[in-house]
Amino acid sequence: MSDTATAPAPARGRILALDALRGLAVLLMIEQHLGVWLWEGPAPGKTTGDYPLLLAFNALGGGAAPLFVTLAGIGTSLLVIKRGRGVDATLLRRGFALIAFGLLLNLITPSWFTWRSWFVLHLMGAGMLAAPLLRRLGDRALLCAALAVLLATPAMQIALEVPASLDNPRMAGILREFPDGRRIFTDYALLRVALVEGQFPIFGWSSFFIVGLWAGRRIHEGRWGRVAGVGASAALLGASAAGLGLALHFDPQSYGWWATRIPVPFFPASPALLCLLMAAVLLAVAGVGSWAQRRGALGPHSWMVALGRASLSLLLLHVYLFRELTRPIGWWRGLDASEALAVIVAFTALAFVAAKLWQRVDF
Repeated sequence: MSDTATAPAPARGRILALDALRGLAVLLMIEQHLGVWLWEGPAPGKTTGDYPLLLAFNALGGGAAPLFVTLAGIGTSLLVIKRGRGVDATLLRRGFALIAFGLLLNLITPSWFTWRSWFVLHLMGAGMLAAPLLRRLGDRALLCAALAVLLATPAMQIALEVPASLDNPRMAGILREFPDGRRIFTDYALLRVALVEGQFPIFGWSSFFIVGLWAGRRIHEGRWGRVAGVGASAALLGASAAGLGLALHFDPQSYGWWATRIPVPFFPASPALLCLLMAAVLLAVAGVGSWAQRRGALGPHSWMVALGRASLSLLLLHVYLFRELTRPIGWWRGLDASEALAVIVAFTALAFVAAKLWQRVDF
């Protein structure tokens, strides 16, 4: 019996292209994390450039979190349009729930996080908590608010003396670790991590959620081209800022340096880099959305749609399995390239199958 015949009908009003994009974000996230966490690194005499597939996974995986956060903003906007009056209580409940899931992730992943850590779930939760206020802004005001967040980011990084490169302990609020397990945390660690020093802090990264709120309104109107237009503007802004930084050679630690640099990896991110990532996300959303709408290419029982509907569970599951449980069995950065790729392919296939089975009972 086919999936169409046995699976329940999807929730009315869902935009399947957005679910499929969540599925893409899940795919990118899993493949990047597993590649970094399982692979033992280049063999003697080789560099990472000799492993193009794993290198591509790592590079493409950088788009997962920006896509997740933007889609959270879009989904919030569509929820506001659908529910209308009385939606604020729902937004607050969902915001607190996401932050609670973020705290759960902190607690089950002690090798990566402390309870002070601020990851993508925390950021989306904070965006939903702010949504009762943000949703009352007009279209132009929302875009100005996103730009204001970006412009304020270098000033906050300078004021709080954020290091030019953040490692995992510092993003968990740890200033220094000792061999006996003792830790010294930064002053006001929770606040610093949430504002500027976490993986995805409020200053800088919340601009994706805010732009998502604006994009949700355009998507509801079927105006995918407007979303692409803002994406193109973000690309121009980011490229111009990066080019300005290369041309003028700003003094390190100046506002211009913090605003225009392109750090790899992007911790802490700059407005120039964030604009380029935002452009990629908005163009992908507009491209996939308009294509799916024109061609009717995505059905409610699509594999990628199913994967997107299971995104929260897969995020929590894969982090715990491959960040924590691989250590006692020797898989943590203990596999060669072919073994790591085999595990990535196998887990990805398992995730697709599990999501499809879960879809049969409407998640």
